[in-house]
Amino acid sequence: MNFIQKKPHWIRVKIPIGKNYRELQKLVHLHKLNTICQSGSCPNIGECWGKGVATFMILGNVCTRSCKFCGVETGKPKNVDWKEPERVAESIKILKIKHAVITSVNRDDLKDMGVSIWIQTIQKTRLINPNLTIETLIPDFKGNKKIINQIVDLHPEVISHNVETVYRLTKEIRVQAKYHRSLEVLQTIKKINKNIRTKTGIMLGLGEKEHEILETMRDIRNSKVDILTIGQYLRPSLKHYPVRFFVLPDEFKKLKEIGLNMGFKYVESGPLVRSSYRADKHII
Repeated sequence: MNFIQKKPHWIRVKIPIGKNYRELQKLVHLHKLNTICQSGSCPNIGECWGKGVATFMILGNVCTRSCKFCGVETGKPKNVDWKEPERVAESIKILKIKHAVITSVNRDDLKDMGVSIWIQTIQKTRLINPNLTIETLIPDFKGNKKIINQIVDLHPEVISHNVETVYRLTKEIRVQAKYHRSLEVLQTIKKINKNIRTKTGIMLGLGEKEHEILETMRDIRNSKVDILTIGQYLRPSLKHYPVRFFVLPDEFKKLKEIGLNMGFKYVESGPLVRSSYRADKHII
């Protein structure tokens, strides 16, 4: 695989501007909402918010885990906000969103790991927005199949859970997560309901080898996953894991072709691709 060490020009993104971006920014602030777009320092925030699309993050903005790649704050979360589901649902209605992505921080501090808020958010969102399609980007819930089943029972059009990186780097990068547990989460979803589309994402530039990338893609496809996203890892701050290299755009194109030949229905692969990028296209 070809790559470079210096940050390349194709990583640069435009400063967020535009009427839709400003309106969504005001709405998020007004309703005290959290978005992974902001908390995760997503490079596509200008493009997505400019189209009136956002990924809502529930259960607060403090995660109980300390993944070395993630820009979300880690520590002791605040108490559960039981009014949050309604605020999210109402905001989606105001924005006239047709396809919503909902994700959350990990809440290993809670007995049910936050699934109660997940259920209420999805139910209220569907009630207020009956024509809406939904993607849920879920944590691993420590592999608890009963909790995963509760999400599947709500029938979101897409259920996503990110593997993030190759097996060798998982323990170092995703400190409290497990590579095979993430695969099992994706497998469990399909076993419960084979008709729900499953999705996962991986990052490149953490020090993985080409054969490890291909092995990970095969593991994911063998888990019956329908949609794969592949993007360049970008360091949120100097405290986070360093970028080992930048992958060339042509390499991302090559991986997309390989993924499609493996049998994935969709493969989004590019330097600035993130797990929710063009999410509305993945339900067609």
